[in-house]
Amino acid sequence: MNDTDNLTSLDHIADSLLRLCLILSWLLLASLFVVSFSVTRARAEEVSCGGHDLIAEMARTDPAKLDALRKEAADTVNGKGLLWKIEKPGVEPSYLYGTMHLTDPRVLKLSDTAETAYRGADIVVIETDEVLDPKAPMKVLAETPELMMFMDGNTLDKIIPKDKLDTVKTALSERGISLAAVNRMQPWMLTSMLAMPACEFARKKEGAAFLDIKLAEDAKAQGKQIAGLETIKDQLGAMASLPTQFHIDGLIETLTLGSKLPDVFETMTVLYTQGDIGMIFPLMRSVSPDGTESGQNYAEFEEKMVNARNRTMAERAVPIVAKGNAFIAVGALHLPGEQGLVSLLRSRGYTITAE
Repeated sequence: MNDTDNLTSLDHIADSLLRLCLILSWLLLASLFVVSFSVTRARAEEVSCGGHDLIAEMARTDPAKLDALRKEAADTVNGKGLLWKIEKPGVEPSYLYGTMHLTDPRVLKLSDTAETAYRGADIVVIETDEVLDPKAPMKVLAETPELMMFMDGNTLDKIIPKDKLDTVKTALSERGISLAAVNRMQPWMLTSMLAMPACEFARKKEGAAFLDIKLAEDAKAQGKQIAGLETIKDQLGAMASLPTQFHIDGLIETLTLGSKLPDVFETMTVLYTQGDIGMIFPLMRSVSPDGTESGQNYAEFEEKMVNARNRTMAERAVPIVAKGNAFIAVGALHLPGEQGLVSLLRSRGYTITAE
């Protein structure tokens, strides 16, 4: 494959990357549902994530474009750093920490500064503390099944294009799941299953905890108070509010990624571990063809899945931060930007600095 082919390949997977960088926010929640449908148990250590860094590839094939991306990322408000100190006179400082909803050992390892802040906190806050209750997702499913399941007689095998059905079945089979077992699920649930790298799926089946859950479980074991900024119903409602066709398009694009999925997650993991959160969205947008339908829909996706949720989380975080000494851990993509949590909390009178 020559350099031109490499760039074309990057452009081809762009629309899927736009969605997948936010689907990360759903792997934590979706995994609570989808792992229960697995019929096999693979040993996590036997499954390799593989993948290579797409940014390193771009550095080789188009360094000028990469330089432009880095400049854009540098201009992203609050785009650098995972740990932020929240201060206000008369109140003990709190901390805001950006997570990645994965079990990757690189993600699970906190920096020394973050570890100190986490260990010293009186209360640990995650997106939704309901994930600590294994029965909570099924309770929500029982109360509001329409958020996750088709209730009108529709099924996935009816809405997935016929020429994609075998690909879907094969991808599910590799994860120990049959299409029949999930046929009534909303398409975004299926997308989350197929977007999750096999190594992540295997580690989750083995009982490994995502970073957010691990932080909450460890803190609970230490006798700390645990709280959440959202409910499962809040999160599911946001996803369910998007058009069904948007989710179907996302499913097809995820299938199109195929063997590139490990590259996507490797790239985002590298960016995350470097604290380059502001680099994620510019990269994904830059390789997306202008004017595509998915690009137009992406604005609605970003508003409902990031910005609106940021406003809700900021509102609910304020009374917690007002008491001081809190460690708030949410998906890192909720931190940067004018509508990110760092900016929203600053607008409420707090001094926030990257640590």
